[in-house]
This record gives sequence, structure tokens and C-alpha cells, in this order.
Amino acid sequence: MRTTLSLDDDIAAQLEQLRARGDRSFRQLVNDVLRAGLAHLGREDPGPRGPFTRPVSLGAPRLPDVDDVTEALAITEGESYR
Repeated sequence: MRTTLSLDDDIAAQLEQLRARGDRSFRQLVNDVLRAGLAHLGREDPGPRGPFTRPVSLGAPRLPDVDDVTEALAITEGESYR
């Protein structure tokens, strides 16, 4: 299939560097790189990239239930909140 492909300058430069190091044509190099990239993207389970956060124990909650606002205020501010 013949098509027009617009490449970002940095990608074109990397492809040109790879082409200069080997004996493949630009067309063959682009096809090989696309095949490798598609195979990588097509893996079923790429696995986690790494921990973005680490779990930390925050301890027990200070208030057992905040549905009862009156009780929550009494616990946090004492009975003088009224």
C-alpha cells in the first residue's frame, strides 16, 4: 500500500540515523519500526509501568461516623460547640 506519512522532525531524524547505520532502505526501516511498535502495543498484558504512588497507612479514623454531624462536632469541638 502506498501512502503519505507526515513524521515529526525528531522521529524523522531518528529514522534517518538508524537508516545510515544499516543497509535497509528508508521504506524497509519504517515498516520494521512500525511492526515492532505494533507488536509491542498488541501485547495482551503489558504489565504495570511502575508504582505511581506508594501505599501509606493513615491509621484508624478519628470519627467513627460522620453521618451524624452533631456527634462529629461534639467529638471534635467538645460539647461547647452549641
